[in-house]
Amino acid sequence: MNYPKKVTIGDITVRDGFQHEEKFIPTEAKLWVLEQLILAGVKHLEVTNFGNPKGMPQFKDADLLFKGIRTSKNVQHLLSGVSLTAVTIRERAVERAIQAKLEGYGPDRILFMVSTSETHHIKNSGLSLADYWKMCEKYIPMAHAAGMKVNGTVSTIWGCPMEGPTEMKKAVEFAERWLAIGANDVEHADHDGSAAPNRVYDYFSMLLDRVQNPQKHIAHFHVTRGWGTANVLAALQAGMTNFESALGGLGGQPANFVDGSPVSGTGAYYYKDASAVGLVQTEDMVVMMDEMGIDTGLDIDKILETGKMVERIVGRQLRSETLRNGRIPKSLSGKKDKISTPEKTLII
Repeated sequence: MNYPKKVTIGDITVRDGFQHEEKFIPTEAKLWVLEQLILAGVKHLEVTNFGNPKGMPQFKDADLLFKGIRTSKNVQHLLSGVSLTAVTIRERAVERAIQAKLEGYGPDRILFMVSTSETHHIKNSGLSLADYWKMCEKYIPMAHAAGMKVNGTVSTIWGCPMEGPTEMKKAVEFAERWLAIGANDVEHADHDGSAAPNRVYDYFSMLLDRVQNPQKHIAHFHVTRGWGTANVLAALQAGMTNFESALGGLGGQPANFVDGSPVSGTGAYYYKDASAVGLVQTEDMVVMMDEMGIDTGLDIDKILETGKMVERIVGRQLRSETLRNGRIPKSLSGKKDKISTPEKTLII
Protein backbone atom coordinates (compact mmCIF):
# COMPACT_ATOMS: atom_id res chain seq x y z
CA MET A 1 0.00 0.00 0.00
CA ASN A 2 1.11 3.53 -0.73
CA TYR A 3 0.44 6.11 1.97
CA PRO A 4 2.18 9.07 3.65
CA LYS A 5 4.56 8.46 6.53
CA LYS A 6 3.57 11.59 8.44
CA VAL A 7 0.17 13.22 8.93
CA THR A 8 -1.50 16.10 10.75
CA ILE A 9 -4.46 15.34 13.01
CA GLY A 10 -6.90 18.05 14.07
CA ASP A 11 -9.39 17.30 16.84
CA ILE A 12 -12.86 18.85 16.83
CA THR A 13 -14.40 17.18 19.88
CA VAL A 14 -15.20 20.37 21.75
CA ARG A 15 -17.05 21.98 18.83
CA ASP A 16 -18.45 19.31 16.50
CA GLY A 17 -18.34 16.50 19.05
CA PHE A 18 -20.20 18.24 21.84
CA GLN A 19 -22.69 20.12 19.62
CA HIS A 20 -24.81 16.98 19.24
CA GLU A 21 -25.09 16.39 23.00
CA GLU A 22 -28.51 16.99 24.53
CA LYS A 23 -27.13 18.13 27.87
CA PHE A 24 -24.99 21.24 28.16
CA ILE A 25 -21.34 20.32 28.56
CA PRO A 26 -19.83 22.54 31.29
CA THR A 27 -17.34 25.16 30.14
CA GLU A 28 -14.79 23.81 32.61
CA ALA A 29 -15.04 20.36 31.02
CA LYS A 30 -14.62 21.76 27.52
CA LEU A 31 -11.59 23.73 28.64
CA TRP A 32 -10.07 20.63 30.26
CA VAL A 33 -10.48 18.63 27.05
CA LEU A 34 -8.85 21.39 25.00
CA GLU A 35 -5.93 21.55 27.41
CA GLN A 36 -5.37 17.81 27.40
CA LEU A 37 -5.46 17.63 23.62
CA ILE A 38 -2.90 20.43 23.34
CA LEU A 39 -0.69 18.68 25.90
CA ALA A 40 -1.00 15.51 23.80
CA GLY A 41 0.43 17.39 20.81
CA VAL A 42 -2.69 18.33 18.84
CA LYS A 43 -1.94 21.48 16.85
CA HIS A 44 -5.36 22.14 15.28
CA LEU A 45 -8.51 22.40 17.42
CA GLU A 46 -12.05 23.58 16.84
CA VAL A 47 -13.11 25.42 19.97
CA THR A 48 -16.67 26.64 19.39
CA ASN A 49 -19.24 28.19 17.06
CA PHE A 50 -19.83 31.95 17.16
CA GLY A 51 -23.35 31.52 15.79
CA ASN A 52 -26.49 32.53 17.69
CA PRO A 53 -26.51 30.53 20.97
CA LYS A 54 -30.30 30.82 21.25
CA GLY A 55 -30.67 28.03 18.71
CA MET A 56 -27.46 26.19 19.65
CA PRO A 57 -27.02 26.58 23.42
CA GLN A 58 -23.95 24.33 23.51
CA PHE A 59 -22.13 27.43 22.25
CA LYS A 60 -23.46 29.96 24.75
CA ASP A 61 -20.03 29.97 26.40
CA ALA A 62 -18.08 30.75 23.21
CA ASP A 63 -16.37 33.89 24.53
CA LEU A 64 -15.70 32.38 27.96
CA LEU A 65 -14.15 29.31 26.39
CA PHE A 66 -11.80 31.28 24.15
CA LYS A 67 -10.80 33.54 27.05
CA GLY A 68 -10.23 30.47 29.20
CA ILE A 69 -7.92 28.69 26.76
CA ARG A 70 -6.02 31.88 25.95
CA THR A 71 -5.24 32.46 29.63
CA SER A 72 -4.74 28.83 30.66
CA LYS A 73 -1.51 28.43 32.62
CA ASN A 74 -1.48 24.74 31.70
CA VAL A 75 -0.97 25.33 27.96
CA GLN A 76 -0.06 28.99 27.53
CA HIS A 77 3.53 28.02 26.66
CA LEU A 78 2.27 25.88 23.76
CA LEU A 79 -0.37 28.14 22.21
CA SER A 80 1.99 29.84 19.76
CA GLY A 81 2.20 26.52 17.91
CA VAL A 82 -1.53 25.76 18.03
CA SER A 83 -4.33 26.91 15.71
CA LEU A 84 -7.69 27.52 17.43
CA THR A 85 -10.72 27.64 15.14
CA ALA A 86 -14.25 29.01 15.50
CA VAL A 87 -17.10 28.15 13.16
CA THR A 88 -18.62 31.31 11.64
CA ILE A 89 -21.37 30.35 9.22
CA ARG A 90 -22.97 33.80 8.86
CA GLU A 91 -22.04 37.49 9.00
CA ARG A 92 -22.79 38.15 12.66
CA ALA A 93 -20.62 35.20 13.69
CA VAL A 94 -17.68 36.51 11.64
CA GLU A 95 -18.12 39.94 13.19
CA ARG A 96 -18.08 38.39 16.67
CA ALA A 97 -14.88 36.51 15.81
CA ILE A 98 -13.20 39.65 14.47
CA GLN A 99 -14.15 41.61 17.59
CA ALA A 100 -12.84 38.83 19.84
CA LYS A 101 -9.59 38.77 17.86
CA LEU A 102 -9.21 42.53 18.21
CA GLU A 103 -9.76 42.18 21.95
CA GLY A 104 -6.92 39.64 22.14
CA TYR A 105 -8.68 36.34 22.77
CA GLY A 106 -10.32 35.42 19.48
CA PRO A 107 -9.68 32.57 17.06
CA ASP A 108 -6.64 32.04 14.87
CA ARG A 109 -8.88 30.67 12.14
CA ILE A 110 -12.55 30.81 11.21
CA LEU A 111 -14.65 28.40 9.19
CA PHE A 112 -17.24 28.96 6.46
CA MET A 113 -19.23 26.10 4.93
CA VAL A 114 -20.92 25.39 1.62
CA SER A 115 -22.79 22.25 0.61
CA THR A 116 -22.86 20.86 -2.90
CA SER A 117 -26.55 20.22 -2.19
CA GLU A 118 -28.48 23.50 -2.39
CA THR A 119 -31.22 22.15 -0.10
CA HIS A 120 -28.73 21.20 2.61
CA HIS A 121 -26.84 24.46 2.19
CA ILE A 122 -29.95 26.60 2.65
CA LYS A 123 -30.96 24.62 5.74
CA ASN A 124 -27.49 25.03 7.22
CA SER A 125 -26.89 28.70 6.38
CA GLY A 126 -30.23 30.28 5.46
CA LEU A 127 -28.76 31.60 2.19
CA SER A 128 -28.67 30.39 -1.37
CA LEU A 129 -25.27 29.23 -2.61
CA ALA A 130 -24.95 32.30 -4.85
CA ASP A 131 -25.59 34.69 -1.96
CA TYR A 132 -23.31 32.74 0.36
CA TRP A 133 -20.36 32.93 -2.03
CA LYS A 134 -20.88 36.70 -2.23
CA MET A 135 -20.88 36.95 1.55
CA CYS A 136 -17.64 34.98 1.81
CA GLU A 137 -15.95 37.10 -0.84
CA LYS A 138 -16.72 40.12 1.35
CA TYR A 139 -15.76 38.67 4.73
CA ILE A 140 -12.63 36.63 3.92
CA PRO A 141 -10.51 39.77 3.36
CA MET A 142 -11.94 41.25 6.58
CA ALA A 143 -10.91 38.14 8.51
CA HIS A 144 -7.42 38.25 7.03
CA ALA A 145 -7.10 41.92 7.92
CA ALA A 146 -7.93 41.04 11.53
CA GLY A 147 -5.15 38.44 11.56
CA MET A 148 -7.24 35.28 11.15
CA LYS A 149 -6.87 32.47 8.64
CA VAL A 150 -9.95 31.14 6.87
CA ASN A 151 -11.12 27.62 6.20
CA GLY A 152 -13.66 26.91 3.49
CA THR A 153 -15.54 23.67 4.05
CA VAL A 154 -17.24 21.67 1.31
CA SER A 155 -20.01 19.40 2.58
CA THR A 156 -22.34 16.72 1.15
CA ILE A 157 -19.54 15.58 -1.18
CA TRP A 158 -20.61 11.94 -1.27
CA GLY A 159 -24.33 12.38 -0.66
CA CYS A 160 -26.98 14.56 0.92
CA PRO A 161 -29.38 13.37 3.63
CA MET A 162 -32.14 15.37 1.92
CA GLU A 163 -31.44 15.24 -1.82
CA GLY A 164 -29.57 11.94 -2.05
CA PRO A 165 -26.60 11.37 -4.42
CA THR A 166 -24.37 14.34 -5.29
CA GLU A 167 -21.69 15.01 -7.92
CA MET A 168 -18.14 14.68 -6.60
CA LYS A 169 -16.85 16.81 -9.46
CA LYS A 170 -18.91 19.72 -8.14
CA ALA A 171 -17.14 19.45 -4.77
CA VAL A 172 -13.72 19.71 -6.46
CA GLU A 173 -14.91 22.85 -8.25
CA PHE A 174 -16.09 24.28 -4.91
CA ALA A 175 -12.70 23.54 -3.35
CA GLU A 176 -10.95 25.37 -6.17
CA ARG A 177 -13.33 28.29 -5.72
CA TRP A 178 -12.54 28.51 -2.00
CA LEU A 179 -8.83 28.80 -2.73
CA ALA A 180 -9.45 31.31 -5.51
CA ILE A 181 -11.33 33.69 -3.17
CA GLY A 182 -8.71 33.53 -0.44
CA ALA A 183 -9.39 30.57 1.84
CA ASN A 184 -6.20 29.28 3.43
CA ASP A 185 -7.34 25.65 3.44
CA VAL A 186 -10.32 23.51 2.55
CA GLU A 187 -12.12 20.87 4.59
CA HIS A 188 -13.75 18.05 2.64
CA ALA A 189 -16.63 16.68 4.69
CA ASP A 190 -18.49 13.41 4.61
CA HIS A 191 -21.40 15.05 6.33
CA ASP A 192 -23.51 12.07 7.33
CA GLY A 193 -21.56 8.87 6.67
CA SER A 194 -22.49 8.58 2.98
CA ALA A 195 -18.94 8.01 1.74
CA ALA A 196 -17.82 4.49 0.80
CA PRO A 197 -14.05 3.89 0.71
CA ASN A 198 -13.78 3.42 -3.05
CA ARG A 199 -15.51 6.76 -3.67
CA VAL A 200 -13.32 8.43 -1.05
CA TYR A 201 -10.24 7.24 -2.92
CA ASP A 202 -11.70 8.38 -6.25
CA TYR A 203 -12.60 11.82 -4.89
CA PHE A 204 -9.29 12.64 -3.24
CA SER A 205 -7.36 11.29 -6.22
CA MET A 206 -9.37 13.61 -8.47
CA LEU A 207 -8.89 16.52 -6.05
CA LEU A 208 -5.12 16.11 -5.75
CA ASP A 209 -4.78 15.83 -9.51
CA ARG A 210 -6.36 19.29 -9.74
CA VAL A 211 -4.95 20.93 -6.59
CA GLN A 212 -1.68 19.22 -5.90
CA ASN A 213 -0.78 20.53 -2.42
CA PRO A 214 -2.32 18.09 0.10
CA GLN A 215 -1.42 20.43 2.99
CA LYS A 216 -4.25 22.71 1.90
CA HIS A 217 -6.88 20.00 2.28
CA ILE A 218 -8.42 18.27 5.30
CA ALA A 219 -10.42 15.03 5.30
CA HIS A 220 -13.45 14.87 7.61
CA PHE A 221 -15.35 11.59 7.93
CA HIS A 222 -18.40 10.49 9.86
CA VAL A 223 -18.79 6.94 11.07
CA THR A 224 -22.58 6.66 10.90
CA ARG A 225 -22.39 3.46 8.86
CA GLY A 226 -19.15 2.19 10.40
CA TRP A 227 -16.83 3.14 7.56
CA GLY A 228 -14.84 5.86 9.30
CA THR A 229 -11.37 4.31 9.56
CA ALA A 230 -11.82 2.52 6.24
CA ASN A 231 -12.35 5.93 4.66
CA VAL A 232 -9.28 7.28 6.44
CA LEU A 233 -7.24 4.48 4.88
CA ALA A 234 -8.69 5.21 1.43
CA ALA A 235 -7.82 8.91 1.79
CA LEU A 236 -4.29 8.02 2.92
CA GLN A 237 -3.83 5.88 -0.16
CA ALA A 238 -4.99 8.77 -2.34
CA GLY A 239 -2.29 10.98 -0.78
CA MET A 240 -4.14 12.94 1.91
CA THR A 241 -2.08 14.00 4.93
CA ASN A 242 -4.51 16.15 6.98
CA PHE A 243 -7.38 14.63 8.96
CA GLU A 244 -9.77 15.67 11.68
CA SER A 245 -11.81 13.63 14.13
CA ALA A 246 -13.50 13.59 17.54
CA LEU A 247 -12.82 11.64 20.70
CA GLY A 248 -15.08 8.63 21.08
CA GLY A 249 -16.71 9.27 17.69
CA LEU A 250 -18.83 12.09 19.11
CA GLY A 251 -20.54 14.62 16.88
CA GLY A 252 -23.32 15.24 14.44
CA GLN A 253 -26.03 17.77 13.73
CA PRO A 254 -26.44 20.47 16.43
CA ALA A 255 -28.80 19.21 19.12
CA ASN A 256 -32.42 20.39 18.90
CA PHE A 257 -33.11 19.46 22.54
CA VAL A 258 -30.76 20.64 25.31
CA ASP A 259 -31.11 20.34 29.08
CA GLY A 260 -34.75 19.30 28.90
CA SER A 261 -35.89 22.00 26.48
CA PRO A 262 -36.51 21.99 22.71
CA VAL A 263 -34.27 24.38 20.76
CA SER A 264 -34.08 25.13 17.05
CA GLY A 265 -30.64 23.69 16.34
CA THR A 266 -30.61 23.26 12.56
CA GLY A 267 -34.04 21.67 12.55
CA ALA A 268 -35.22 18.08 12.69
CA TYR A 269 -32.50 15.44 12.84
CA TYR A 270 -31.90 13.73 9.53
CA TYR A 271 -30.62 10.57 11.21
CA LYS A 272 -32.81 7.53 11.79
CA ASP A 273 -31.06 7.04 15.13
CA ALA A 274 -29.56 10.23 16.54
CA SER A 275 -27.44 8.23 19.00
CA ALA A 276 -25.68 6.29 16.22
CA VAL A 277 -23.98 9.20 14.47
CA GLY A 278 -20.63 10.88 14.92
CA LEU A 279 -17.20 11.53 13.49
CA VAL A 280 -14.39 9.06 13.02
CA GLN A 281 -12.90 8.30 16.43
CA THR A 282 -9.65 10.15 17.20
CA GLU A 283 -8.43 7.30 19.39
CA ASP A 284 -9.00 4.54 16.84
CA MET A 285 -7.60 6.57 13.97
CA VAL A 286 -4.34 7.51 15.67
CA VAL A 287 -3.76 3.99 17.04
CA MET A 288 -4.38 2.54 13.57
CA MET A 289 -1.95 5.01 12.02
CA ASP A 290 0.65 4.25 14.67
CA GLU A 291 0.40 0.54 13.89
CA MET A 292 0.88 1.39 10.21
CA GLY A 293 4.10 3.26 10.99
CA ILE A 294 2.57 6.67 10.24
CA ASP A 295 3.85 9.50 12.43
CA THR A 296 0.98 11.51 13.95
CA GLY A 297 3.17 13.56 16.28
CA LEU A 298 0.78 12.80 19.14
CA ASP A 299 1.10 11.27 22.60
CA ILE A 300 -1.27 8.41 21.91
CA ASP A 301 -1.50 7.21 25.50
CA LYS A 302 -2.58 10.69 26.56
CA ILE A 303 -5.16 10.75 23.76
CA LEU A 304 -6.61 7.50 25.13
CA GLU A 305 -6.63 8.83 28.70
CA THR A 306 -8.47 11.95 27.53
CA GLY A 307 -10.98 9.83 25.62
CA LYS A 308 -11.75 7.85 28.77
CA MET A 309 -12.47 11.06 30.64
CA VAL A 310 -14.72 12.30 27.83
CA GLU A 311 -16.85 9.20 28.40
CA ARG A 312 -17.33 10.37 31.99
CA ILE A 313 -18.07 13.92 30.84
CA VAL A 314 -20.90 12.82 28.53
CA GLY A 315 -22.02 10.05 30.88
CA ARG A 316 -21.91 7.00 28.62
CA GLN A 317 -19.61 4.57 26.86
CA LEU A 318 -18.50 5.84 23.48
CA ARG A 319 -17.78 3.96 20.28
CA SER A 320 -13.99 3.94 20.35
CA GLU A 321 -12.73 0.35 20.20
CA THR A 322 -9.27 1.33 21.46
CA LEU A 323 -10.77 2.86 24.59
CA ARG A 324 -12.14 -0.59 25.41
CA ASN A 325 -9.29 -2.74 24.14
CA GLY A 326 -6.21 -0.52 24.38
CA ARG A 327 -3.19 -0.35 22.14
CA ILE A 328 -1.32 -3.32 20.72
CA PRO A 329 1.77 -3.95 22.90
CA LYS A 330 5.01 -2.71 21.39
CA SER A 331 7.17 -5.34 23.07
CA LEU A 332 6.86 -8.69 24.84
CA SER A 333 6.00 -8.48 28.51
CA GLY A 334 8.51 -11.14 29.51
CA LYS A 335 5.84 -12.92 31.52
CA LYS A 336 4.60 -16.44 30.90
CA ASP A 337 1.13 -17.44 31.99
CA LYS A 338 0.45 -21.02 33.04
CA ILE A 339 -2.77 -22.82 32.18
CA SER A 340 -3.30 -26.03 34.13
CA THR A 341 -5.35 -28.94 32.76
CA PRO A 342 -5.90 -32.41 34.28
CA GLU A 343 -3.33 -33.87 31.88
CA LYS A 344 -0.63 -31.19 31.75
CA THR A 345 0.36 -27.59 32.29
CA LEU A 346 0.57 -25.35 29.23
CA ILE A 347 2.91 -22.37 29.16
CA ILE A 348 1.76 -19.59 26.81
